[in-house]
Amino acid sequence: MKKVVALVLLISNMLAANTGDWSKTGHRTVGQIAEKHLSRKAKRAIGNLLQGQSLARVANFGDEIKSDTLYRKFSAWHYVNLPADAKYTDIEPSKYGDIVIGIEKCIQILKDKGSSAADKAFYLKMLVHLIGDLHQPMHVGRAEDKGGNTIQLQWFNKGTNLHRVWDSHMIDDYGMSYTELAGSLPKLDKAKVKAIQQGNIYDWLEESQGIANKIYASVENGEKLYYRYSYVWWGTVENQLQKGGLRLAKVLNDVFS
Repeated sequence: MKKVVALVLLISNMLAANTGDWSKTGHRTVGQIAEKHLSRKAKRAIGNLLQGQSLARVANFGDEIKSDTLYRKFSAWHYVNLPADAKYTDIEPSKYGDIVIGIEKCIQILKDKGSSAADKAFYLKMLVHLIGDLHQPMHVGRAEDKGGNTIQLQWFNKGTNLHRVWDSHMIDDYGMSYTELAGSLPKLDKAKVKAIQQGNIYDWLEESQGIANKIYASVENGEKLYYRYSYVWWGTVENQLQKGGLRLAKVLNDVFS
């Protein structure tokens, strides 16, 4: 009986993990972009902590550990729920944490000279993932629909929800590997890169929230979505992936400066 219960729990956790964020390809794209914009000092420090693994390689770590109940306390770090017209500073933070609390904790651990190498490696991998999540607009969605998870849709005649459309369907159906996707994004000069990297996580969260509000207005519950939806929104997906990668590099360069 214990084996049956354990198997059920394992399957449940695996299913929960499969409700991932930005899809594996999206997160790896963010990591790949960030890697190319690291300072020499940051690249060296990160290489030591990750034992040579790339940011793209560890980018999905935050989802992978969802299958282990020991890490359940980190589940709330992947998102924050906000009313459409509220700022993060207007709400009372969740007692379970949220994406802002998670990112700030990761940065704190990485900057702390007393942190062990193992802790720094763990929280570095979490930070890579969470900065990606911050730029997936539906991770800054509304509590009443669980970030779009309860808004039921049809994606090419298959049942899904608004959150999953943005997490995975558009990116996965585009059919590119993360290296192809990162390489196909617009080439930016130094001035544009610097402009994207301006601000802080509160500014970037507010930007994602604004996009989320537009996404909510773009569909009706039960709507059938086809090629046109991707045609309209794919530019936003690309922009957010690119911003996520450039801003991740900025955060890491600051941490390891």
